[in-house]
Amino acid sequence: MQDSVRRARNLLFGSTMILIAIGIVMIYSASAIYAYDTMSDSGYFIKRHFVYLAVGGVLMALASRADYKKLRKHAKTALIATLILLVLVLVPHVGHAAGGARRWFRFFGFSFQPSELLKLVIIFYMADFLERKREHLADLKHTIMPAVFVLGIAAGLVLKQPDLGAAVTVAFVVFILFFAAGFPLRYLSVLTLCSLPALLFAMLAKPYRRKRLLAFFHPWDDPRGVGFQIIQSFLALGSGGLFGVGLGRSQQKLFYLPESHTDFIFSIIGEELGFLGAGSVLVLFMIFIFAGMVIVFRSKNLFSQLLGLGLVSLIGLEAVINIGVSIGALPTKGLSLPFISYGGSALLANMVAAGLLLNISKDIPMEMSAESLP
Repeated sequence: MQDSVRRARNLLFGSTMILIAIGIVMIYSASAIYAYDTMSDSGYFIKRHFVYLAVGGVLMALASRADYKKLRKHAKTALIATLILLVLVLVPHVGHAAGGARRWFRFFGFSFQPSELLKLVIIFYMADFLERKREHLADLKHTIMPAVFVLGIAAGLVLKQPDLGAAVTVAFVVFILFFAAGFPLRYLSVLTLCSLPALLFAMLAKPYRRKRLLAFFHPWDDPRGVGFQIIQSFLALGSGGLFGVGLGRSQQKLFYLPESHTDFIFSIIGEELGFLGAGSVLVLFMIFIFAGMVIVFRSKNLFSQLLGLGLVSLIGLEAVINIGVSIGALPTKGLSLPFISYGGSALLANMVAAGLLLNISKDIPMEMSAESLP
């Protein structure tokens, strides 16, 4: 069993590093011309990406070595602090607004998105809360309602920014934790049925979301408007063929496909590296998820299992949503491709998540050896 955990740890670390390396190459390829045109510096985005990578590397190392179990006592404080940040980011002249959304703090030319921090903190908090309440998971007043209340506040603040993609991601991951912890199915069913109308209302409440939804079903009805981005993504993926047009030779990144180095970087991968390159990225994410789930199943306490499951679900869900949007299987959402897309806060959160998973994996042999003592 220890050998399987060691292999899973190596696979998780290796897939993470390869995905980061692919991100470095593809961010420069997708952004160089755009950066030169807008910033007069073809390396503008990749230089900033390296800064985030350096910080992320330190945070990943710390996350892989810290005693995460002792941090449990600070889970509630961390959640409250994060919720305060989510309130402050909505305040004019405090939070930075761009593209009709107010989601960022700006420091010395760099951005920080508190919703990315929330994804990690709420997983940590829920893992601790559900482990402490494991004997009372059917208690509506003292377990289910408080957990749902916290989720509602967190998702509501993210939705206020507005950021529907992040809010849905947070809610979905927490629902996975509810199910894995053992919430009664009757309560989960009621929560799910209540959530669907709320999600539909959120999707239809804003005009631009309604247009995105219509573009998802009928992109060719408005090829120069709301359907433009997804059509350009189709063209990028379709022109790549089996082997791609060649690294650095994408046509869609030449001001045709918006957000080509962030939300739609997978489309550029498909265009330049073809089906084999895009398929390799999919395989790497599957390896990451498989290795993460091995670590989760080998863990010997509920807190570690829930924490690991939440982190694996977060990375996997974001990858599925981003790739699903790129291939037209899901409506357009502003979620980055983990470890690959340009975007500082998301990259830092992803690297911390990978570090925590490595930390959990290192804890497993110690738990086994302790149990084997007479």
